[in-house]
Amino acid sequence: MEEILKKNKMRFPLIRTALISQMPTIEAGMICIYRDSVRCRKNRLPDGGGRILLGTMIRGGFLTAEERRDLTELARDGLAEHRLARRANALVLLDRGMSCDEVGRVLLIDDDTIRTWHRRFQEAGVKSLKDFDYKGSASSLTPAQQDALKAWVTEALPRTTHEIGAWIEREFGVVYESRGGLAALLNRLGLAYRKPKAVSRKLNPVRQRAFIDDYEAVQRTMGDDETALFVDAVHPTHGVRPVGCWAAKDAKVAVDQASGRDRLNIHGAIDLETGATFMRDELTINAATLIALLAMIESHYPAKRVIHVFLDNAGYHHAKVVMAWLARPNCRIRLHYIPPYCPHLNPIERLWGLMHKHTTHNRCYPTFREFCTALLSFLREDVPRNWRSLCDSVSDNFRVIDPDQFRVLT
Repeated sequence: MEEILKKNKMRFPLIRTALISQMPTIEAGMICIYRDSVRCRKNRLPDGGGRILLGTMIRGGFLTAEERRDLTELARDGLAEHRLARRANALVLLDRGMSCDEVGRVLLIDDDTIRTWHRRFQEAGVKSLKDFDYKGSASSLTPAQQDALKAWVTEALPRTTHEIGAWIEREFGVVYESRGGLAALLNRLGLAYRKPKAVSRKLNPVRQRAFIDDYEAVQRTMGDDETALFVDAVHPTHGVRPVGCWAAKDAKVAVDQASGRDRLNIHGAIDLETGATFMRDELTINAATLIALLAMIESHYPAKRVIHVFLDNAGYHHAKVVMAWLARPNCRIRLHYIPPYCPHLNPIERLWGLMHKHTTHNRCYPTFREFCTALLSFLREDVPRNWRSLCDSVSDNFRVIDPDQFRVLT
């Protein structure tokens, strides 16, 4: 007994000779020290009933070179989960010769926790660091009831957890007091809150694919004396578009609202290669404004032999006066029509969304003139000037939308 205490007096400086007579018999190299001191520890991990194993003190150098490198990288990785990196850090410090008590003081962790991490690492290796032993309470519903709930939600598509909770109470007599608990149950069942997309039943996947193929063919075969633009019209109304924002919890956030009656009519085009924009402010949009826009584009590219213009199937795009203008000798404009109901195949539609994001979201303009100036300045000046940072938001990364792949609500 005295020999064991002498060897470990530096680790247990508080042991006094007066306690030796109170200690139980040593069994297999183990000794009980301060047995009832464990009562003062809160939320402590299992430590063998308060016994400290003097015969199994953790010695440094227990890691292999590969384990040491991997754990060091994990401890230094700023993207790793904090508690995972902390466990790796503790093992590296132990391997360097620090005691559990010293590591615990450095990391502000109980030394018994350090011992548990070391024991788990010795048993299961690095993968044990990812085991946090968190287990939630058992579900209030039986597996059969959970299957019935999932089938009902899939079929009925309820809009709120209140509806789902009422159905569970009505069918099974189980009451979920917490919305969070019910949401967790739905997530475990593979259900999620989804917002439907507006999809036209008239979308034709075959025509979409054909247009994409034709567009890619034009891009592949265009020479240096050719260019391509996308044309469309937009009609923003004078007013603010409220969107979510971060604010103090107790702050009531509001935005001023304009009359909302005045409307700006813009007939525009964009060159995705250079970011050049052509925006005309018109009283109304018709065949005459289209011709004026095409003439503006043609005059901007005097050296281009062919100018490919992609646009939708609005009636005035097929007007006889437009066809007559295109039939002029030496006309360099070539029109390509986007399939009906396919705004996702016209990148300029994304430009209109970007315009609202930068000019009307949570912004109110006191006068219609200020409103028009802000929108047109963004389209005519800001977009070309900042095209390198905006081009990814207005791209020709097209995709085919098939209505048959959606469950359409009726």
